[in-house]
Amino acid sequence: MTERSPELDKVVEAEDSDLKEIFVQYIGNKLQPETDEVTVEMAVQVLADEFPEFILAIAEENFLRGYQQAVTDMDTK
Repeated sequence: MTERSPELDKVVEAEDSDLKEIFVQYIGNKLQPETDEVTVEMAVQVLADEFPEFILAIAEENFLRGYQQAVTDMDTK
């Protein structure tokens, strides 16, 4: 069974930066959530649909860093 990150359910606060405000507004307009709140999961969904190259680059980097950490951990044992 795959674990689900609780980070996905966090509501994104648009007050931190202009870019966040624009992005949250865009996601809200696109997905029109019932509660008018945009979550991290919604942001990932929209980015995956409309900017898959960005998500792929992050996923690849995350995988490579995790793999490198595993190799480092094995070397130190």
